[in-house]
This record gives sequence, structure tokens and C-alpha cells, in this order.
Amino acid sequence: QVQLVESGGGLVQPGESLRLSCVASGSNFRTYHVSWYRQTPGKQRELVAQLTKGNAITYGDFVNGRFTISRDNAKNMVYLQMNSLKPEDTAVYICAAARTTMYDMWGQGTQVTVSS
Repeated sequence: QVQLVESGGGLVQPGESLRLSCVASGSNFRTYHVSWYRQTPGKQRELVAQLTKGNAITYGDFVNGRFTISRDNAKNMVYLQMNSLKPEDTAVYICAAARTTMYDMWGQGTQVTVSS
């Protein structure tokens, strides 16, 4: 398993952009599916984006072309480029990894706040 640490969150105004990063420490990173989830208090954890080890990509329904997930296996990094941010994007964004179909490796999350 890998240890995941996110960074890049912060406070931005609507319409601005952020690039989140997730660094993985451990072995076999390139064999894992990776995802970004987000969590808002009182709501169920929500899938933002998934990038499988086979490079298949899935985005949440709310993304609508605004976000891009990518990975750099040579650096053990996962990225989430977020453009055109909206207040409703405010959440803790969490990097996750899975060997199979169940995500059981989670970072601590990085706070993204979108407010005018």
C-alpha cells in the first residue's frame, strides 16, 4: 500500500483555478487506480475523478469539463487541475488509491474554499 499526501488547496474566488497534487510514498503506485474524492460536512463523499492504471478516466457529473485528473508514475504523483471553480466546489478534496475496485488507501485531504 501507499501513503498519500495532498496539497494545493486554498481559498479562491469563483472562476479561478487550483491545481491539487497528491504524492504517494510506497511501492506499486503505478499498479493502482487513483481517484480524487471530495467531502462536505453533512454530505456523502463524492467522486470527483478517477484515473485507472489502464488510463481510463471517469469524472463526476458535476465536473462538466472543468477538471482534469492526471498522474505521473515516475514521480508517484496524482494531480487534479480545477478550472472555473464554483462556490459549490468547496470541500475537502481527498486523494485515494485502489489495488482493485475498492478504494482503501486515502489521504488526509486538502481544503478547497471557493468564495467571493
